[in-house]
Amino acid sequence: MGVTRKPQSEKERNLLGKALRNMPAGELGNGSANFDTGFIAREGRGSKLYDFSDNEYIDYLLGSGPMILGHSHPSVTSAVRDYLEKGSTYFIPNAPIIELAEEIVKAVPCAELVRFTTSGTDATFQCMRAARAYRKRDKILKFEGGFHGTNDYALQSVTPKNLLSFPDPEVGSGGIPKAIQETVLISPYNDLETTSRIIADNHNDLAGVIVEPMQRILTPINGFLKGLRDLTSLYEIPLIFDEVVTGFRFAYGGAQDYYGVIPDLAALGKIMGGGYPLGAVVGRAEIMKVYDSSLAETGEFVPQIGTLNGNPIAATAGLATLAEMRKPGTYEKLRNSGQTLKSALEEILNQAEIPVQVVGDDTVFDVYFTSQPITDYRSTLSADNSALAKFNKLLLERGVLKAGQKFYMSVAHTPEDIQKTVDIISEAAEEMRATLV
Repeated sequence: MGVTRKPQSEKERNLLGKALRNMPAGELGNGSANFDTGFIAREGRGSKLYDFSDNEYIDYLLGSGPMILGHSHPSVTSAVRDYLEKGSTYFIPNAPIIELAEEIVKAVPCAELVRFTTSGTDATFQCMRAARAYRKRDKILKFEGGFHGTNDYALQSVTPKNLLSFPDPEVGSGGIPKAIQETVLISPYNDLETTSRIIADNHNDLAGVIVEPMQRILTPINGFLKGLRDLTSLYEIPLIFDEVVTGFRFAYGGAQDYYGVIPDLAALGKIMGGGYPLGAVVGRAEIMKVYDSSLAETGEFVPQIGTLNGNPIAATAGLATLAEMRKPGTYEKLRNSGQTLKSALEEILNQAEIPVQVVGDDTVFDVYFTSQPITDYRSTLSADNSALAKFNKLLLERGVLKAGQKFYMSVAHTPEDIQKTVDIISEAAEEMRATLV
């Protein structure tokens, strides 16, 4: 069963104080994701995370997804340690990044060429810019509730409050020019009929359509992704998959391989970098040629410069991670562990007579506290967010760490981890049930 967290040590209190004095709200910008740990990470090993008060947590946050092998995996650590003797960054092509590019092209169905970035936010931004340069149009269609990082175009209708009529966007951040808002159209995820109408009405102005193949933890209904592919092909509009989360998680070839729907461009990140800052734009050579400097005089060239683009340390970690993921049985183990926990989560909460919808893929999922089916952003508004926050807090107090709205699974999670988590979920469910009676 869960163990009550130990009180904060003086070391941890001092660190928290320094954070509050020196960083806005004392955080990294990630604390708004509907969870607050209240502790400082000391180290991670395998499936566990440790704080400065000697508390151990079964980690389903996993750095927000990249640590699919768990923390400090020996193969990744050894590869990085060996390469550090050769340097840390060069600003020019190097062997690890070239080898990683080759592996990505082998693995990801849409990837004919690769251009590296340092984050998923930059990768989605670059995908949209490349589509605009290629298509010579300005507007991007995205889906309400979809999160594509924090670039200005992505932060439209992520968590809208006003629920405007489609395809009108709602700005989701201060500091975004109104001119940006005017270049983004919004459609409801999993609604092919509305999406078809919006694309038909606006196809002459659309540069691209960007979508998370699984939006946050909302799985695509049967035919949605294929229908979207058919629509964009009909109007010759580039289809962009944001696979920052799903790339190398759903399958070695990502969600496009898993679902059998191939986009024109894709954004990658997280797992691909093995826990180090790395992202990528991948796609058809015809579109990716916009990054070729020989086009500089044509006006089609997209300059994409970054001090750490193609960092060899990140590439080395990525290569070591992908080598582990290619081993036979790895994805079966990942999915079996996730299926066991996901099924138990649903069973326990149902037995406690708490209205819930367990949503997502076996490799990343969570619960909405509602009796209503969940298929798109607006249906998620029926959920009780205060119940989710309480549930997360009860788990954390007993030694289970998760994101605000995700259990990320890793191959490091053992059967013992899963059983202990199930026991803790049972405790949390009983406590929540008692407060609802």
